[in-house]
Amino acid sequence: MSSFPSVELKDEEGMALALEEARRALEEGEPPVGAVVFYGGKLLSRGRNARETSQDPTAHAEILALRRAADRRQTWRLDGCTVYVTLEPCVMCAGALIASRVDRVVFGAADPRFGAWGSLYDLGKDGRLPHRCLVRRGLRSGECQALIDQFFSTVRARSRRPRGLTEAMERV
Repeated sequence: MSSFPSVELKDEEGMALALEEARRALEEGEPPVGAVVFYGGKLLSRGRNARETSQDPTAHAEILALRRAADRRQTWRLDGCTVYVTLEPCVMCAGALIASRVDRVVFGAADPRFGAWGSLYDLGKDGRLPHRCLVRRGLRSGECQALIDQFFSTVRARSRRPRGLTEAMERV
């Protein structure tokens, strides 16, 4: 039995909410990444990928959730906050998490291509940076990875269709 069962329970609840956001992103045709920010054990904000719909290269789930959290707290300093995200943060998002001074980051699936918290880089352990976050890796990783796999298998299937067939299907 763990010495911190209440933290694990909160982590499970936080990741469940992040997974809800990832599913919404998938329904909207976005890569299924969701993020939520908790402060004092309460949900502060939500975010999901919106790069395609907004045509904003910074519209990652973590960035959107951090913006909303800062707005609600009326400060960019998000100390005391825990961020739950379904995919390992990229360099941009890891930098924003560090810059916003969040206390903890809990993520699901590792990202071997872009991950900046252990896969490709490990910004969370870089002592040259002004702040370090506690990180919990791999929470519900199978579920998080399954959403990513579902999205990319759909993308690959679409790209394999002959052009004429795709155009004809769009007219139907």
